[in-house]
Amino acid sequence: MEMITISLCFATILAFLFLKQILKPATTTNRNLPPSPPRLPVIGNIHQLSLHPHRSLRHLSIRYGPLMLLHFGRVPILVVSSADIAHDVMKTHDLKFANRPKTKAVDIFLNGGRDVAFSSYGEYWRQMKSLCSVHLLSKKMVRSFENIREEEIVTMMEKLKKASSSSLPVNLSESLLNLTNNVICRIAMGRKYILEENTSEFGNLLRTIMELLGAFPVGDYIRGLAWVDKIRGLDRKMEEVSKTFREFLDGVVQEHVDEGEKKETFDFVDMLLQIQREKTSGFELARSDINLIMLDIFLAGMATSYTTLDWAMMLLIRHPECMKKLQDEIRTCSRHEFYVLEEQVESMRYLKAVIKEVLRLHPPGPLLAPRQLSEDVKLKGYDIAAGTQVIINAWAIHRDTTTWGPDAEEFKPERHLDLPLDFSGQDFKYIPFGSGRRLCPGIGFAMALIEVTLANLVNRFNWKVEIRPNGDDDHYYLAETTGIEVGRKFPLFVFPSLASSTL
Repeated sequence: MEMITISLCFATILAFLFLKQILKPATTTNRNLPPSPPRLPVIGNIHQLSLHPHRSLRHLSIRYGPLMLLHFGRVPILVVSSADIAHDVMKTHDLKFANRPKTKAVDIFLNGGRDVAFSSYGEYWRQMKSLCSVHLLSKKMVRSFENIREEEIVTMMEKLKKASSSSLPVNLSESLLNLTNNVICRIAMGRKYILEENTSEFGNLLRTIMELLGAFPVGDYIRGLAWVDKIRGLDRKMEEVSKTFREFLDGVVQEHVDEGEKKETFDFVDMLLQIQREKTSGFELARSDINLIMLDIFLAGMATSYTTLDWAMMLLIRHPECMKKLQDEIRTCSRHEFYVLEEQVESMRYLKAVIKEVLRLHPPGPLLAPRQLSEDVKLKGYDIAAGTQVIINAWAIHRDTTTWGPDAEEFKPERHLDLPLDFSGQDFKYIPFGSGRRLCPGIGFAMALIEVTLANLVNRFNWKVEIRPNGDDDHYYLAETTGIEVGRKFPLFVFPSLASSTL
């Protein structure tokens, strides 16, 4: 972000000479606009963003209010940082705010937005979401893959058991990434494919896509400075990564077509190909659409399942009193068995409270997916024009002391035990997966893996974390990645030891 700011400031001096006509003030109106911080010519408020926009936007909202108007170049950006305004955006005026802005990353990775997450609101999006919700992500379908989750979790725990006999630390982040990708690969594509040889490389490719989807192409906001994206290599990197993953997905789908009825398993790709052949979706499902659905499933799976598990284990290890309380619950409900079953997880209230607290403090997408207003609207007395892009800062809403109390920054699972909160987005002070028409359809798919994985890791092992030199524990363990999904930046190295109750 620092390099972007330097480039933009330098470019501003040159561009200002050629853009005087553009910079002329628009015709004055009587519109009542939300508060805005001062902006620079040409670049607007871009210079006020940091590497972690959810943090810098929260800092600005403390000064300018929970409804704030920024400008990235000449594009108006409405920033929402409170539960009551989020309610107005995602419920009262949900239809008007249901669109998605078009960006360079969406054009390159998602064929202009023909997937579920970033497609424009309309008939195509409704059909695609219905297809995923009914055929791929229903409760019945999620339950049918329980054996796959169990097999991969047991495999991971056996590797951790072997590692526990040595004095060397284990990279738990890598183990969780491998688990997540292996489970999703088997469910979505029938087997692990290249993951059997190099899971980390595949996982890193997915993370790169997430980073690029959350990148900041200057050309999206200032057309005259689009050359900055080329100089910094962003355009080339997007094209290369997209090509690599697209070729992989093309090969997977073609392999399924070639195998036909000879396949022993029936996975998401088989299901989508059957829908395509029988034309039961109500619309024409192209091969490229199947690829985009697969990409959404992989990206959402990693952003939710892996990221949440990684944050959860780090927070529990750093809060041993919470770890002990969770272990006691799990070992009581599972009767000290070797493997915790998914049906046993259902009764674990504290486990669910822990996961909710992790998602409160570290929602996978802290700014949710951006929206775009389709028509003029009045919001809290302010006039918001059609075409305005909307950022909902869930990270800031989840840490608002006016709703969560003075300990809002602290990890405290107990706060959820008596709160009737779920992931459906009905209470706007807690929206880790959004709300309204754009609520994530894969919540149940992700939660099934998160709950049973966390229960088994905590039940089977006791954990110690590697002590960092120079006392930089907070910097190392709490450092965040960049991108549309924000996980932990550095790997979590731990020392697992078998719990006596499960020996």
